[in-house]
Amino acid sequence: MELKRYLNDSISDQQELVDDNFNYKRWKRICRKADLLDLKFHDLRKTFGSVLAQNGVSNAVTQRLLEHLSPNLTNRVYTNVDPVLRQSVDQLPIDRWLQI
Repeated sequence: MELKRYLNDSISDQQELVDDNFNYKRWKRICRKADLLDLKFHDLRKTFGSVLAQNGVSNAVTQRLLEHLSPNLTNRVYTNVDPVLRQSVDQLPIDRWLQI
């Protein structure tokens, strides 16, 4: 809800939505604790874009949130979600992982 409100109130020259201070060591530590050794930070970005698409968010908004220059990239990579794969991902014990 907050994200929707933010986007509705935003203007084109507004600050970045997400802070891009990335700490690789911290990310690897989180992955080890969650036993997700092959997970890359960019995987979260793809999940974010895919979840937006699955929930009916327009390609234009998704493109803007992901800061893509081309809508083709957004369409090709982030909105192509196989329902069978999604169902498999939904079986992951995410609630347990978030209690770390």
